[in-house]
Amino acid sequence: MSNHSTPPFDPRFPYQNLTRNCYQNFRDFHRCTKILKRPGKDSSPCDYYRKVYHSLWPLSWVQRWTDQIREGTFPGKI
Repeated sequence: MSNHSTPPFDPRFPYQNLTRNCYQNFRDFHRCTKILKRPGKDSSPCDYYRKVYHSLWPLSWVQRWTDQIREGTFPGKI
């Protein structure tokens, strides 16, 4: 089992409602990997965002969002 820990405080989300925090980190991860997928770029800095949204949100929701990206129906700009 992988080592999951609570993400540090994110000043963009000062309140306890984690929905927006998780959604934003999911989008940040996919935007980051999209930018760094270019040849010669290391995408490991994007792993932080992935760890945050995986620790905050149920995997079923993450899988649904991933499927929506693949199908072109995700309700956000990546």
